[in-house]
This record gives sequence, structure tokens and C-alpha cells, in this order.
Amino acid sequence: MNTRIQRLRKLSVDTVPTISIERALHETEFYKENYGKYSIPVLRALTFLDHCQRKTLYLGDDELIVGERGPEPKAIPTFPELTCHSVEDFHVLNTREMQRYLTTQEDIDTYAREVIPYWQGRTQRERIFSHVPEEWKAAYEAGLFTEFMEQRAPGHTVLDGKIYQRGMLDFKREIEENIAGLDYRNDPEATDKAEQWKAMAISCDAVIVFAERHAELAEKMAATEQNPERVAELKKIAGVCRRVPAHKPENLWEALQMYWFVHLGTITELNGWDAMNPGHLDQHLEPFYKKELAAGTLTREQAKELICCFWIKVNNHPAPPKVGVTARESGTYNDFTNINIGGVKRDGSDGVSEVSYIILEVIEELHILQPGSSVHVTSKTPDSFLHSAARVIRQGHGYPSVFNPDTYIMEMVRQGKSLEDAREGGCSGCIEVGAFGKEAFLLTGYLNVPKVFEVTLNNGIDPVTGKKVGVESGDPREFKTYEDLYNAFLEQIHFVVDQKIRVSNYIDRMFAKYAPAPFLSVVIEDCISKGRDYYDGGPRYNTSYIQCCGLATVADSLVAIKKHVIEDGRFTMDALLNACANNFEGDEFMRQTIMNKTPFFGNDNDYADDIAVKVYDDLVAAIDGNDNIKEGGKYHLNMLSTTCHIYFGKVLGATPNGRMAGKSISDGTSPSHGADTSGPSAVIKSLGKLDQMKSGGTLLNQRFLPSLIKRDEDIVKLGQLIRSYFSLGGHHIQFNIVDTATLLAAQKCPDDYKDLLVRMAGYSDYFNDMNGDLQQEVIERTENDAF
Repeated sequence: MNTRIQRLRKLSVDTVPTISIERALHETEFYKENYGKYSIPVLRALTFLDHCQRKTLYLGDDELIVGERGPEPKAIPTFPELTCHSVEDFHVLNTREMQRYLTTQEDIDTYAREVIPYWQGRTQRERIFSHVPEEWKAAYEAGLFTEFMEQRAPGHTVLDGKIYQRGMLDFKREIEENIAGLDYRNDPEATDKAEQWKAMAISCDAVIVFAERHAELAEKMAATEQNPERVAELKKIAGVCRRVPAHKPENLWEALQMYWFVHLGTITELNGWDAMNPGHLDQHLEPFYKKELAAGTLTREQAKELICCFWIKVNNHPAPPKVGVTARESGTYNDFTNINIGGVKRDGSDGVSEVSYIILEVIEELHILQPGSSVHVTSKTPDSFLHSAARVIRQGHGYPSVFNPDTYIMEMVRQGKSLEDAREGGCSGCIEVGAFGKEAFLLTGYLNVPKVFEVTLNNGIDPVTGKKVGVESGDPREFKTYEDLYNAFLEQIHFVVDQKIRVSNYIDRMFAKYAPAPFLSVVIEDCISKGRDYYDGGPRYNTSYIQCCGLATVADSLVAIKKHVIEDGRFTMDALLNACANNFEGDEFMRQTIMNKTPFFGNDNDYADDIAVKVYDDLVAAIDGNDNIKEGGKYHLNMLSTTCHIYFGKVLGATPNGRMAGKSISDGTSPSHGADTSGPSAVIKSLGKLDQMKSGGTLLNQRFLPSLIKRDEDIVKLGQLIRSYFSLGGHHIQFNIVDTATLLAAQKCPDDYKDLLVRMAGYSDYFNDMNGDLQQEVIERTENDAF
């Protein structure tokens, strides 16, 4: 880390997130003057262009990669067309203990006067909640599921390499050719296509204008700069911004800046959270790096410095502020930009290059929250790369996570992608996968599977709220067999999934109709050729994911009932259900018996693992292959929890596996907290029994003592554990390398552990930015001291 990078890093890390109302003011003003004058796609594009022409620019000292979404680093805009924050929301964001966003009273007053009155009754959130059925609302409020689009636009979008071969002027030429070829006589969609193409062309102009304004600013700053080295840099920045994104990049600097302008364009145009991702950045940068290295116009250290500057730019962009349920399901500043490293190329060859190793060095040295990173390890991946990644993992920052392309490529092929498109794909944000640059793979919300089981145990009633939120599937006290209970559970699953899909499809139409994304559509394959928006079936592939939480909690609860009630008769169903209703008060003997005498999932025990496999397979059967409203689009399952397993636990009573009311449920496909008592090898064997190719992603958390991987031979063992899991069909694994003593010390003296990063779910977070519930969840994960 040279002195430039040290200064940029310090500024990024030390800056407190704030809310900028500039975008909201510009958008509100433009909508007031122009709504109804244009089609919605053209209106959205003109709004974007207007903001790019007017927004405050920032070009900081030392910067080489330029551009911010707000007027300064970590100044985050709001998106009133999606959800218009109230004055109360701003005060909550200003004062809450964690994930605070500062806003001046003057800005709050301006927002209340200029923004809120216009958007009342016009937001996407109001369109959603004013039309959903009452039974959906009851299930949502009970915590049976969440809805991602409640406060945000559909996210998790990743690029392929097209922006390194074509500039915005090239895309405009293609768009103009399509407009010239419109057939108004025979094509019933010709008018809609024309409006969509006009919008795409305008959005191309918008990002070019945005870049040109940065070029002008750099030239103006160069004219008054006294340091000749900085003058040369500013002139270089101006030249880069005049070339990209209008034209394709010619060198590494331009390639990074090209992506960054596209990234900013997409997250400024509409995106609420889950920002645009560059995908296989090492593969995209490698040709530029090799070309310049051979020509002598770039050194390895200069390349590393540029990549560091890019890394810090991403860190300058926390997720836009979340409130209510949405804050509880994803309580973090992390915006989930995920850099995929390694893997395979489109032709199936190994994707590891020297740039891959440089990126690993950047991750290790910078030690910052964003961007997230993941290494992709196939049977072709050299051990040297895996071991280099393991050494970074050993630092204990939670980065990078590890993915298995040999499995997820087949996941995508099973879903209908071509082999080449699947190879080019990977992870978008946490653990979900898609075909990069060619797919809208949208997360619709989390499904609280243990809550579905709790409703089953109460014959369709939520015992926490007392409301009917499911179907009457029978009183479990009257069931004669385990199969009776399980079939009732399946009936509830299908009922809840059907509810979720019906409303998710409605929400999709609302975004296609009222909140299209013309700029994003430019850079995703087939949107231009189809003349359709990204949210309206434009991409080559259109996937909707439902994220299932709490697999191990449900499996362990079923195991406990089958073992102790139905087979052994140790407890009656009535006694167990009463104990759960009373949070095991007065029934601690029962609880301890269950906790210590039950074969739980995650210990390579077929009795428990077979039940987990059955639950997983039936969740797949309930979700997989359902149609969404886009051409050829389908629903698929993934096993992702983010922080929603904490929230879901809060709305859940005690469960038959001995878990107390309010405690978090299991995350992803990980074992229940403390239930995996046989070591990590047993855990991966248990998870290897799940057919993970049926999913679109599974998450496995593991926590190791730092002493376990101190030596070089320990690094080899960690690599062997990863390869063993992947040979069993594992999709993903990630590690916390931290002991409980350190976590407890960080709780006691947070100022001494400001840089402590831990792996939460599909992302890392600063331990001191996490609330007490999240911190406790990490502490309660099994601490492994042996492989």
C-alpha cells in the first residue's frame, strides 16, 4: 500500500455515511414538470440525463479513478420513486445505534417541503401495498416471508465483458439501427420498442455527459494545481474521461474507469441496494494488463495501484438507507458488490491469471468492507492460487468466500443456460449465481421455513400474533404418524410459496411498467435486440429467486419430533407443543434431553441428514420451475439468509429442536448453532448429501480458531477441506477465522477493535457495525479447533 492508497483508504474508512437529497430534488422537479409528457421509459431516461447534467461532482486529492453517486464519498442518495422516506425515517437514520446515516435538519426540512408531498401515493411501495391481498399482508407481517422490492429496485446484476469491447456510442449505433428498422405495419410491439430504444439512447448520452463533466473538472483543477505530478495525473484523468464510456477502453486505467462509470450509472439510475457487479474482473482486465506490460507502458505496481483506487471507490458507496423490516433482513452498509476471481473462461479453460494474484494482494492489504470478493475453484484451478486465497482467508477478514464453478455451472445449465453462458457466470452478491451480462437474476425475498413449520404445528395459526396465516392442515396432536405431520408441513409450504409468487409477479409488472431501467438495459445482452427493458423480459435469461432460510432448524425440529415423540415415545406431542408455546419454561429437562440426545443435521448422521435432504428437495419441488411473468422466466430456490435469519428468529417462538423463542434460526444450509459437534469434515459430508445442483446457491458458514491455520501445512489442509467439499457437490463455503475471546473483547472494548471484520452471511461486516443480535449470532457459531 503506497502513500496515495493509504490516504485514500483512510478517507474512505473514516468518512461517516450521510444522506444526499440532491437526486431526490432533481427527480422530483423533473417529474413535476414532465410526467405525462413522455412514455415512462423515455421519462426515466430523461430524468437520468437531467441528473447527470446537474449533479454535484467530486474529484478528490490523490484520486485516479473518479466519480461518486453523491456529491462526496459516502453521501448516499434516496430513491423516492421506490420508497419515499418520512421525516421520522430520517430522524431514525440519524440517531440509531447501528447503520446510522447522518442528515442535516435543513435537508430534512427541504425534503419534507419539496419531495414528500409530490411522491405521496406515487411510490412503488404504495403501489405494492395498496394492491396486495390481506392474507399476503398477514403472512408478511407475521414474518413468513419478506419482500425485497418493498423499498428497493430488483438488484443483483452482473456484467460480462462487452463494455470492454464497445463504448456507449457503439451501443447507440446499434440502437439507432434498430429504430430505423422498425416495422409498424406488422410488429404490434413496434411502438413500445421505439420508446424503449429512445430511452436507451438517451441513457447512453447521460453517462457520456457525466464523464465529460469529469473531464472538464479535471482540466479546470489542473489549471490551478501547483504540483506538476498531480497536474499530469489530472490531465490523464481528463483524457480517460473523454474516451470512456463513449468509446471502448484501450488500457487498464480506461478499463477500470469504464466499468466505474457504468457501475455509477446503474446505481444512480434506479438501483436501491445490491449494486452492479463487474463479474470476472481479473479476466476482463487481463488482456489490458498483458498488453501494457509487454509494451512497457505499465508496471505491476502501477496496475495494483489502479486496482486499489477502484477498490476504495466501491468502499465509498454504502447501501442506500434501509428502515423497518428491510433493515432487519439486511442490516449492513455493505452494498454487495462481489468481485469474482479465478474460475473458468467462456471456453472452459482456467481463468486464473497474474491479475487474479494482484487482486488477492489488494484484498489482503486494504482490509476494507467493500467490495466483497470470492475465489472460484474448479478442478482446473492450480493449488498455488487456492493456497494464496487461503492465506488471505487466514487473515480473518471474512474475504474471500469460495465457490465451486464445477457445481454452479451445472446448476445454470439445468436451469436452461447454454454451457458457454454458464461458464461466463458466477456469483452476483452473496451466493446466488447467474449468467453474467445476460441474465436478470432477481431475489424476491426470504422464506421463513421454520415459521412455516411453526404454523403447521398450530394448524394454520401464527401463535405469536394469533392470526390465521396458513391453511388448516390438521391438529398435530391428532396425527398418528410422522408422515401425517410432514404432509401437513408440505401443504403449508405450497400455500405460502403460492402466496409469495402471486404477489412477486404483480410487483415485477409494476417495475416493468413504472420503473424501467433503460441504462441498465443497454449493457445486458438481448435487451437492445428485443427492444425490451431489463425488468420486462429483455435479458436472455430471466430468473426469480426465493431465498429459503432455516433448513437446519426445521430438519432438527423434525428429527426431534420423530425421535423423541413418534419413535421413542419419550415425550407426547401435546407436551412438546406446550413446552414450545411456553418457551420451555418449566421444561428444561425436556429441552436438555432434546439438545443432547438428538442426532442433529451437520454431523454426517444419516438419520438427521436424510430428513434435511427431504426438506430441501421438497422446497425445491415447491419453488423450482414456477413461471414468472417474463418470457421464459422461472422461479428457482437458493439457500441464502443475509441477516434475515436473525429477524426471522425474532418473530418465531421456541422450536422443537430446543431453540428458544426469539433466537436466530440457522443460516443458509449451515447446521444449527452449536449442533455440529463432529467437526468440519462431518459438516461437509452432511451438506454433500444435498443435491446442490437443484439450487441457485447454498451458503455454508464455518468458524475456525486462528491457531488452526497458522502454518503453511495448515493452509494446505484448508485447501484440501475446500476441495473435498466441492468434490461432494458443494456450491459455496466461507470462513470466520476468529476466536470467541476476541469477539467478546470486541464487544467489551469496541474502540480497540475498529477494524475487526467478520463474515456474517454472503458478505463481511465490521463487528462493531453489527447490532448485539448479529454479534451474538457469530459468537454462537461452532468454534472449530481441528479439521
